[in-house]
Parts: sequence; structure tokens; C-alpha cells
Amino acid sequence: MLTIDGSQYSGSGTIVRQAVAFSALTGRPIHVVNARAKRDKPGLRPQHIRVVEAIAELVNGRAEGLGQGSQEFTFRPGPIKTGRRYHWDIGSAGSTTMLGLGILPVLAFTGSPVTVELRGGLFQDFAPSVFHLQQVLLPILREMGLHAEVEIGRPGYVPKGEGILNLTVKPLTAPLRANIREEAGPVTRLWGIALSSHLEERRVSQRMADSARDVLAKAGYRAEIEIRHDTESLQRGAALALFADEGEAVRLGADRAGALRRSAESIGKHVAKHLLDELTSGATLDRFAADQIIPFAALAAGESRFIMPTVTDHVLTSIWLAEIFLDAHVRIDGQHLAIHGVGFWPNGDGTPS
Repeated sequence: MLTIDGSQYSGSGTIVRQAVAFSALTGRPIHVVNARAKRDKPGLRPQHIRVVEAIAELVNGRAEGLGQGSQEFTFRPGPIKTGRRYHWDIGSAGSTTMLGLGILPVLAFTGSPVTVELRGGLFQDFAPSVFHLQQVLLPILREMGLHAEVEIGRPGYVPKGEGILNLTVKPLTAPLRANIREEAGPVTRLWGIALSSHLEERRVSQRMADSARDVLAKAGYRAEIEIRHDTESLQRGAALALFADEGEAVRLGADRAGALRRSAESIGKHVAKHLLDELTSGATLDRFAADQIIPFAALAAGESRFIMPTVTDHVLTSIWLAEIFLDAHVRIDGQHLAIHGVGFWPNGDGTPS
């Protein structure tokens, strides 16, 4: 059994999600200690418990020690053997996108199409928005051979959650392909989505968009931002996502959710400045996608190469786990990231090759 110290690098839920996913794929049992040790509220939260339970269900695994606040648990995987439809409810405003990212590497190797309904939060701080998952990460994965789609069934925000995210995954028919993005071209399009729920009378979507446009215009960019007014959410909430397309292959993103006493104007300015920072860095992956792509690149056949805006703790976390579980070779040279993947492919009985 491999012991994983959850206090290393980011000390976050990323370690829980990726370690359990790699455990499921490689068949190696794990003992996680110091789970989320560097967070304000250490230990497992509902969204982390749910991802472990979900992966256990996908691979007929067993988990012990799960509980809210627990900093130690074990996970023993079995062979991948899935059904076609699943439903998992976090039961809080915990991130459905992070839950989706946690199970996606396992779903990729199931051998049959799978549809999953996830319930919880869709927009919150410290987690990628559904828009980023849709528009940035999944298009890269499609280039690598993994076809997955996400759709918003119902927006969900802090503090209640109760949003619905639908995830559909077509299984791989061959190992993931490496991906190379080493040059950012000229900006060909700058666009975004301004969403608010039950806030149309306060013009929240419009105000977020106007504020973002003003910041971007001063930097010489014209942005096309779609205004969305939602009435399906069970509570009020808002989120803004902006994207920049560079050449034919590179897309960078930035986003932020609404929060109590966080004005629409401050959200617009924050997201626009964040995206401008990504653009000026010369990166071919934004700071969110940089760590999210590493597990998939480590599983792929061949060497993937990217340029990151900066080296984050989450990047170092993902590298650490890919090296431990897969013996993948990863190099960082300044902003340049190279991952030599292992060409992972399970045996016919669902066990790792």
C-alpha cells in the first residue's frame, strides 16, 4: 500500500482526487494521511468524500475512514467495471466540476459510454467554473482523443449549491495522444459569458460584462460577452468567464463567481485583469488548465509540451503524483512544461496493463 502525504505541495483536495483516480487506474491501494492539511478547514469535505465514493463505485473499490473532517483514509481499488448512468449528489455547494475532473480519468477507460449527473455547486471560488471546463480543458482533451461533454442542467452557487451538471464521456479506443502547444499566436477573438440567476432587475450580468469590457478596451481589446439571465437556479448567484483565442490552437480562460458583498463591477475588473495577465505571460495554457492537464498528459503516449503562466503548487502537486503512480517523466524549465506520458492502457479485465 502506498502512503500519500496530503500535506505536500498544495496540501489541498487535488491530492485526494488525483491520488484516488491514479489508484483506481493502476490498481495500487493507497493510504492518505494529512488530507487537505494546508486548508483553513483541514480534512475531507463533502465533495472530497463524494469523489472517493464515486471512484470506488466505478472500480468496485473499498474506502475506509471517510468522514467529514477526516484527515486519513484508505482506498483499495478493484477492476474497472461500470454501468452506463450514474447520479452523485455532493449535498452541499461543493464543486461539481472538481468532482467531474476527479472521475474523468477513470471514466475515460471504462469501455462504454457513460452519462453522469452531478449535483452541488457549479460556480464558486477555488474551483474551475463549468464554463472553463467546457471551453478550455475539454477541447484540449478532445485533441488528445477523449471526447467528453458537460452541460449545465441548473446553475448552483454558494451557499446552497443544488446545481446540476451533466457529464457525458465516450470511452477511449486507444491510449491518449500527446499534445504540443509551444507557441501562442496573435489574439483572434476575446469573448465571454456573464451569467446571473434571479438578478436581472439589478442588471448584474450586464454590469459584470460592461466592467470587463472597459478594462479590456483600455488594453486595446474588444470583447464579445454573452449576457445570460437564469431563472432555474434555486438561489441568486452570478459568474463571469472570459476567454482569449490565440491562433488556431490556444485558448486561455479566467473566471470568478459572485459572492456576498462582491460587486458586479469588481468581478468584471478582476476577471479581465486576470485574463490580461495570462495573455502577457506568453502562455499556451492558463494557470488552471496547466495543472489539470498533467494527469491526462502523464497517461498519454508520447511527450506533451506546454508553456505555463507560472509554476503553481497545484502544478507541482500534479507532477508529484504522476511521477509516483505512473513513473511519468516531467520537466519544468522556466515556464516550459514537458510531460513524457506512459501510454497507459488497461487489460481486457479492467486491471492495469
